[in-house]
Formats: sequence, structure tokens, C-alpha cells
Amino acid sequence: MAMKLEDVDTRCIADDSLPWLPLTPHSELASVKLLSADPVRGELIMVLRAPPGIELPRHRTSCATTIYTVQGRWKYREHDWVAGPGSLVVEPASACHTPQTLGDGTDDAILFMLLSGDVQLLDAEGRVVGVENWRSAVRRYLDYCHANEIEPRNLTRS
Repeated sequence: MAMKLEDVDTRCIADDSLPWLPLTPHSELASVKLLSADPVRGELIMVLRAPPGIELPRHRTSCATTIYTVQGRWKYREHDWVAGPGSLVVEPASACHTPQTLGDGTDDAILFMLLSGDVQLLDAEGRVVGVENWRSAVRRYLDYCHANEIEPRNLTRS
């Protein structure tokens, strides 16, 4: 079938139509909502939710990551700044960070994230213990849908 320019259209993804996916085995308390995955560019658009007062796994990104804080307060253990609602954090490629949600409030941290490439999860010695990317995110989504008898949507279409 031939592609026509008219076939490329704006799409709307309703947040409430997608499940929160546990971020296991990396975190028992955090979850993500996958909004879109682009296998060609390796990009993910997702929302992360984490309760106050937890530390997420230390990680290194292979490409730039953009994070907008919708709710809650968080920081990286390696930095002095604190991101709150309305803050934009832009990580350079190959940055290594340990995210922490601050326990000084009752709101979960809700972070809107645009990332691409691989996220390497690191142990205390800096060894790679896991890799997350568009493929693992889509696999997490499909596995969750299958286990919970949810009809999965195609989140890889542009």
C-alpha cells in the first residue's frame, strides 16, 4: 500500500485510557505510563509516578533526556538543585544520576519524560545491571496488558 501525505495525521492519546505499569524489577513503588514509543528513533514519551521519599535506581542515559515536573518534588543525589512543579530538567547524553523524590510532601512525583536510546541501570559499583529502552517499555506494556486482559493499543504509530 502506498503512503499518502494525507495518511499522516495528528493523534491524541488519552492518558486515562492507558494503565500505570509497575517499574519492576527496578522499583517496587514507582510506575510508568507509556504514551508513545518510536522504534525508528528509539524515543519514548512517558509519565513516571513515584511516592515521596524514595530513591530510584542510579542510571546512565545514552541520549539526552527531557523531564518536566508536573507534581511533587525531586532531585538527583549528585546535584544541589530541587525540581518542583513547573521545573524542566534537561540531561545531557551519558549523564549518570540517582533520582530521589523528596519526602517533604504528600504528593507523588509525577514526571513527564521524553527520552531516547538506552537507559543503563547501574549498581553501587557502576556496573550495568539492566537496560531499558523503547523495546523493553513496549514489552512491559504488552506483558501487563496480557496479564490483565487489556486490549493493547499500538503505541508505536506516528
